[in-house]
Amino acid sequence: MLTSEIAKAAGVTAETVRFYTRKGLLSATKDPNNGYKIYPNSALDRLRFISHARNIGFSLGQIEEIIEYSQKGKTPCPTVRQMLCEKISETKQKIIEYQQHLELMEETYAEWELEPDMIPDGKAICCLIEDWSGKHSKTESQEIQNED
Repeated sequence: MLTSEIAKAAGVTAETVRFYTRKGLLSATKDPNNGYKIYPNSALDRLRFISHARNIGFSLGQIEEIIEYSQKGKTPCPTVRQMLCEKISETKQKIIEYQQHLELMEETYAEWELEPDMIPDGKAICCLIEDWSGKHSKTESQEIQNED
């Protein structure tokens, strides 16, 4: 299969196929007549595997590690479970951080809704952000001091 054919069959872009090939996750031979890359049918299975793993949340480095285990005749399943468990913990933490950030943005927006629009005076760029920065820089400094 040509690059465009394998990409279409797997539902990815041709550039994705080229990128994975450069990373060593896929391999192809060159057609001596035109220099085009030719992928074996097994590359389609590999490409689908990579796409599924990426959709679950595995990084390319983790996928490489999983493939290496398999190629050495070892089961990657315990490692995959552990990686996914860690990814779940990381994702839960990110959700908490995003929720906190969303709350901050909503509070800030509620404060700004009632603020008048100011014309730049050459000193300030946007009074909303600058006033916010002044209020919250003090709060952050105080929080850091309280933690010590």
